[in-house]
Amino acid sequence: MNDIKDFINLRKTLHRYPELSKKEFDTSKRISAFIQQFDPDEEIPVAGTGKMFVFEGEEPGETIVFRCELDALPIQEQSPKMAHRSSIDGVAHLCGHDGHMAIIAYLGKLISENRPKKGKAVLLFQPAEESELGAKDVVESPEFHKLSPDFMFALHNIPGEPKHKILVKNGSFAAASCGITIKLRGRTSHAAEPEKGNPPYPAAHQIIEDVQQLTQSKKEFRDHVISTLIYIRMGEISFGVSPSDLEMGITLRAYQGTDLELLCEKVESIITKYAGEYGLEFSYDYGEIYPATVNNSDCADMVRKVAHSNNYELEEMNHPNNWSEDFAYFTATNKCVQFGYGSGENTPNLHDPEYDFPDDIIEPAANIFYHIYEQKLL
Repeated sequence: MNDIKDFINLRKTLHRYPELSKKEFDTSKRISAFIQQFDPDEEIPVAGTGKMFVFEGEEPGETIVFRCELDALPIQEQSPKMAHRSSIDGVAHLCGHDGHMAIIAYLGKLISENRPKKGKAVLLFQPAEESELGAKDVVESPEFHKLSPDFMFALHNIPGEPKHKILVKNGSFAAASCGITIKLRGRTSHAAEPEKGNPPYPAAHQIIEDVQQLTQSKKEFRDHVISTLIYIRMGEISFGVSPSDLEMGITLRAYQGTDLELLCEKVESIITKYAGEYGLEFSYDYGEIYPATVNNSDCADMVRKVAHSNNYELEEMNHPNNWSEDFAYFTATNKCVQFGYGSGENTPNLHDPEYDFPDDIIEPAANIFYHIYEQKLL
């Protein structure tokens, strides 16, 4: 029906025209037009730009969802020689979501050639994974509730690992994380008389140092924790003024959800301590809150069974990935697994400005999902 080149061309087109979270309007249209050639029984819009394509068997049975992501990143690509490089300044598919979409599209082709005898197979193209918690919107939608999936499956390509290696883990697969925005306010003064004001930077410096020490020592936590300073904004471009206001953002991560809760409590105490010592007004709030992605062991076993039956290289992960995934919102309410799929030892890292998804893993990765589909619905 379709040659693999059609799916590679789809991937490259998606790469050339990336869209940010909740703005994936053209991406969604392209996916709809492409998947419709496989004659799904139903196309269901979800969570704004998201799409669910349903292939339904004649007999009752389980509902299985295979998920990928629509959105790109707000990063400038640095691959000028690439013919399919991003045409949008400051936006690029540098995490592989273009490839993930091509994988699920190829799965659609395979399912259309051997349609389910029972139950439902659902291809979910989810919006806003990178920054807007699109999975949460899907989980809370009436469309998703009506589907009521029995199982959900997703993969993420893993640069640095040999191509086609499957990485699987029971329990926590990806870290819990959140962003904390901290605001400090002191008092301005003339830059010639900084002692007459109360600049916020000394307190901010102490907060950053203590938070880094807290996560580096790890003494008070059950498992791995990380803090990353993301940005600092302070003052205006006015060389005569010592500033009064500072805002900074820190990302907090933990392999265990309880550790992230404890880490947040301790960071809040640090902020309160130094704001008080330096006589500053302060506030903090949280955003981009990702629970830990916790795999269901039965679903993970389905992936293991496919790997063993088809002689795929399989690795049992010793610890979760440091990055976070909003697939966590699915794992919190459904039986799910997300697994890693090696995308090449020499592939640039995720979110690197020179990253580009390797097209030669599209078909074999789709076959993993198809073998799971075969186990359950044929």
